[in-house]
This record gives sequence, C-alpha cells and structure tokens, in this order.
Amino acid sequence: MIDSYTDKKGLISMVLHAHLPFVRHPEYESFLEESWLFEALSETYLPLLRVFRSLEKDSVPFRMVMSISPTLASMLKDDFLQERYIAHLNKMLELAEKEVEFTKTNEPESHELALMYRELFARNLKDYTEVYDRNLIREFSYFHKKGNLELMTTTATHAFLPCFREYPEMIKAQILTAVESHDRIFGVMPDGLWLPECGYFPGLEEFIKPFGLRYFVSSSHGILYADDRPEYGVYGPLSCPNGVHVFGRDKASSRAVWSTEDGYPGNEVYRDFYRDIGFDRPRDYIDPYTNAGNRVNTGFKYYAITDKEDLGNKKFYDISVAEKQVLADAGDFVQKRVEQVEVLSGLMDRKPVILCPYDAELFGHWWFEGPRFIEEVFRGIAKTELVAATPLDYLEMYPHNQKATPAFSSWGDKGYGQVWIDGSNDWIYRHLHKVIERMMELVERYPDESGLKERALNQAAREVLLSQASDWPFIMKTGTTVPYAVKRVKTHIHNFNFIYDSLCRNVVKTEWLTKLEKRNNLFPGINYRMFGKEYL
Repeated sequence: MIDSYTDKKGLISMVLHAHLPFVRHPEYESFLEESWLFEALSETYLPLLRVFRSLEKDSVPFRMVMSISPTLASMLKDDFLQERYIAHLNKMLELAEKEVEFTKTNEPESHELALMYRELFARNLKDYTEVYDRNLIREFSYFHKKGNLELMTTTATHAFLPCFREYPEMIKAQILTAVESHDRIFGVMPDGLWLPECGYFPGLEEFIKPFGLRYFVSSSHGILYADDRPEYGVYGPLSCPNGVHVFGRDKASSRAVWSTEDGYPGNEVYRDFYRDIGFDRPRDYIDPYTNAGNRVNTGFKYYAITDKEDLGNKKFYDISVAEKQVLADAGDFVQKRVEQVEVLSGLMDRKPVILCPYDAELFGHWWFEGPRFIEEVFRGIAKTELVAATPLDYLEMYPHNQKATPAFSSWGDKGYGQVWIDGSNDWIYRHLHKVIERMMELVERYPDESGLKERALNQAAREVLLSQASDWPFIMKTGTTVPYAVKRVKTHIHNFNFIYDSLCRNVVKTEWLTKLEKRNNLFPGINYRMFGKEYL
C-alpha cells in the first residue's frame, strides 16, 4: 500500500463516526425516537453506500475510516427494527404520492422537489430490500475487505469515559464489550478505538492496549498540550508511553465543515433542515404520517437555508444551484488541504497526515448535500498530490513516532467535557457510579452463576452499560428531547436495581426478565463477570 504513496506529498485521512444510541421499543406500536435510526438510514447510511459504489464504478481510489458504534451495528442487524424501517419507508412513499398531487396544484414551486423525494424514498426501499437484503453491515464489510474502509469501533454504549475514570472495571467492560461486538458483527477485530466525544484522560491508553487496539483519535488541543511539545503538531501522531498511537484532529478542515458561522453546510443555497412539511401542512393532512399526531419532521423539506432568522421567510430550494455549490465547496476543501500540505512539507522531514474526523450523520441527515460533498472530495483528492489514507497506513509508513502523553480533552463546546457534565446533567453521575459499584458487588457475590441467575446478572450488566451512553447527558445539555433522555437513564437504573434487589432476595421473576431481555437485546454474548476486578 505505501509504495503508491511515494510520489505523494501528504496523506489525508477522512474519518466518519457513525453512532446512534440504542433505541428499540417493541412494547409500543410505534415510537418517535426510533425515527432517529430511520432518518439516518434514509439520509446518511444508504446515500454513503451509494457514494462508495459510485466511486468504485468509476475506479476512483478512495480509502477512509468508518467507526460504526456497537449500538448502531446492533440496530442495523435487528430484525424488528428492519421491519419497522420498511414500514416507515412505505408510509413515506404514501406521503410522497400525496405530496406530488398536492404540490401539482397548490404549490408548484415544490412540485419538482416532491418528485425528487418520491424517487428518493422509492430508491431507498429498493436498495434496502432488494440490493442489500436489509443487511447494510454486509455492504460496509464488503468495502472493508476491498480496502476502501478501515472499520474501527467505539465503546459499547458510547460512554464518555473521563466521567468514569475512577472505575477501571467499567472502562474495561465498555471496551471489551465493544471489541467482542465488533468481531461478532463484522467478523474482524478492530485496530482503532473512537473515544466517544474524543474524551481522553491521561492513562486511558492503558485500557486500550490490552485489546490489541493500536490507535485512537484526539481533539487538536489534546495533542498540542501533550506533556512533551509535539514536533509535528497534529500532522503526525504521538506514541503514548505504552505504544498506543493517537492522531490529532485538524482544526482547519474541521472548521470548514463543522462551523455554524462559516462552514460549508451553512451556505444559503443548501437545503434547510428545520423547515419541514410536518410543521407546514394542516393537521388532518399530515397527522397520519407523524407519531401519535405530534408535529415532527417528515424529511420532506422544500426550502433553502436563505433566511437564518425567520423560518417563514425562506426561499424554495433549487437542486441545480445546490449541486453547483457542493462541487465548488468540495473543490475548495481539497485545494485548501493541498495548500496546507505544501506549507507543511517544507517544515517536516516526513509526509504530513491531515486527519478529518466528523460525525457520519452530519452528511445527509443534517447537511443534505453532504454525501455528494464526500464523493467529490475523493474525486478531487485523486487528481492531486494528496493520497486518501488511514491511520494504519500512516503507521505502516512511519511505525516510530514521538513519545508523549496527550492532555485531558474532548471535542464539543470549550473542549474539556463541559457538554457531558454540567448543571443540566451532572445529577446522573452519582447514580451511574452507584450502579457500577453494585454491579461489581454482584460479581463478587455471584462469581460463577448459571441458569436463571446468570441471565439476570448478564441483563444487569447490559442495563449498566446502556445507562452510560453519552447521548443522554448530551440531550439534557442541549435541551432537545430531554424527557426521553431522562427516562432512559432512570429506566436503566431502575431495571438494574430491580435485578439487584431480586438477587438479594433470591427471587428472580422469569417473565419480567424475559421481557427485558427481548426489549434490550443487544450484546448477546455479554458476560457479567467482566465487571470483576480480576477479569482478564
């Protein structure tokens, strides 16, 4: 692989982190928050796979990293959620037909867009059921085996690890469960670990190395404020004292996509995310396509960003204008990375690597034109002196790197974990810490159980992990669907405590446990003993 890099001046490593919390509610006929998965499937994962197929068809060399979280991978493989996604697509196709008729006579400016959505949903249904046979994991694995994707994992339920640094057994359990889940679902062991929210504290690498994980990704300042000044800044990795490597996020390429002020996705010609017919159409018209009659996003959005202050003063979205803009933005992105490498090459004695990590769901779900941007970036890179590569490619080329320990850091507002622990959400941690202590107590009291008690203990371990997802404190901080996030944390803690009390009283209710196992059915091979001090 590295032989093909000799005539290149620098490496660019695109990293897409795909994650959703585990949301699965068979106890309800329909459930609003399950639409998070359905929207991401329709707007991000299926479009990204089309981008990969398009690049493959045109023999465009592309290589990148995708981190697919264990909770997301579990949901993608789940038969129940697959059925619900197909039902969702059929409902959206019914709405699309209705919209085509409605816009033809009542809103001609939107008619072309209504036709586009009808085609998009029809294609999603066909691809999902006929092309991929519902198995997107197989498709991602295909591109992994072809050498286009390097698949990394993250912790089991995306826990923000710095908030649990006093509980090494819990950190070990999160990583062990993730690695085992990745191996079971993708049939391969991961080489890299995506730290949830890029949350790092010195010493975390000691939990990473025993699982054969060779690298992780850090925020820029985690590298720049390391205990030894980084010789190459963020344009070369550091080697932690135990040999695990850490790659730093490039600020310029991050800002170009993430910035709400001057990032590409904020261009006024792009499709607006917030104005949706779920809020525009009359209730009797739209209610059959929403959840329990609540006004929610449907995915049918007819306006461009234009006026950022007034939702009612936006101009209609023009597909052709947006297409021209995405070509220009992708070209600008590549050109600026070329210029970066040109400058860096004169300052470094090795090829620089520009690491560009983003949330995958930004592309398509939040930024409708995002998948096209990804495609054009790779087409552009292929024409330059850059090469699309992965951290493992870099380590193959440069196995020996400066030794240093990164600084405590995260991504998100201010960069030191404030999003995941502040006045809006800090109340959860005393409860989460308590259930960890109780879980460890259960392992000591029941070291070698089997049968019903072992099932109860394994489910207790699942509930502990599920309660720790970083999504819940994030939602509490940002104020989006706070009641659901609060309920999820409380429910998992309740489930754990119910099992704890049942075991203490030696009365485990089989029917209740079975229902819970069927509802929260991820990590089938979980072993509660991993919370023991001596495990592994």
